[in-house]
Amino acid sequence: MKIKEIRDLSLDELQQKNRELVEELFKLRLRHASGQLDSPATLGRIRRDIARIRTVLVEKEIR
Repeated sequence: MKIKEIRDLSLDELQQKNRELVEELFKLRLRHASGQLDSPATLGRIRRDIARIRTVLVEKEIR
């Protein structure tokens, strides 16, 4: 996700998206550990998206 798309989401949508991405990251880690993950780069992409969302959540909560 791009940061502009993330900033356009509401607080509730951000929290929901964060939960979904954390769950997806867990599943990808399991697949990676069992050797079934095709592209390890997806782990980094998901981690960066989670960090972006958490950053925006903190920014919105401060306001």
